[in-house]
Amino acid sequence: MSFVNRMLASVGIGAAKVDTILDKDTYSPGETITGTIKIEGGKVDQNIDHITLYVMTEFYREVDDKKVRDTAAIGNTTVGTSLVVKAGSSQEIPFSLKLPYDTPYTLGHTPVWIKTGLDIQMAVDPTDNDQIRVHPDAETSAIFDSIEQLGFRLRKAYCGSAPRYMRRRLPFLQEFEYVPTSGTYAGKLDELEVILVPQSDSIELLMEIDKRGKGLFGMLEEAMDLDETKVRMTLARTELQNQSSVKAKIEHTLRQFS
Repeated sequence: MSFVNRMLASVGIGAAKVDTILDKDTYSPGETITGTIKIEGGKVDQNIDHITLYVMTEFYREVDDKKVRDTAAIGNTTVGTSLVVKAGSSQEIPFSLKLPYDTPYTLGHTPVWIKTGLDIQMAVDPTDNDQIRVHPDAETSAIFDSIEQLGFRLRKAYCGSAPRYMRRRLPFLQEFEYVPTSGTYAGKLDELEVILVPQSDSIELLMEIDKRGKGLFGMLEEAMDLDETKVRMTLARTELQNQSSVKAKIEHTLRQFS
């Protein structure tokens, strides 16, 4: 083991490499991700303090009145500790990682990926990133389907920095912007903004109902943002199994405030 090789490995040249192989690439929040971490030894023996898997995403936050893109770790797990990777060797380590319930859905421009990091002593840490698709589960789909059946079309979905009074575990919330294109609310509402806060036994639904201004008073309301009504409701996962009941509750709320 030459001094030159050790020095090169410390800056990532000829060092160990990591490649994470997922058993599948599509999940719903609450599911367990499984796969194998493959580690290929470099030109020298290297000590790995630990291997960590992160569930990552992107969100937007405001800095000096400008929107900047940031990253956030939604969850993580440590897979292995105190490993020695021999030069030229190959190791495979199976893993499992539960996808948190508040993982955002990969709708619009919201990426989610699994980041694998090797913490190697006195060296640049090798990493691997693997994109996954996160689809709504059956209960969340009942909410989205109900909104669409009421004549709304999804216009935009993105993750934005959460205000302090709405912040939960993560620094962001995923927002879904709908516009009414048919049915009762076309011509009555400008848009419907929806935020979902999933839990293991329920989903909190936050809606901002933006009424379309009518006449001079309506124009003044719009100019002062007085036409926006914020509504909060919690739906148990058991009741979310009844599609018609979910649709009726959302419609009842919209009728009250539109």
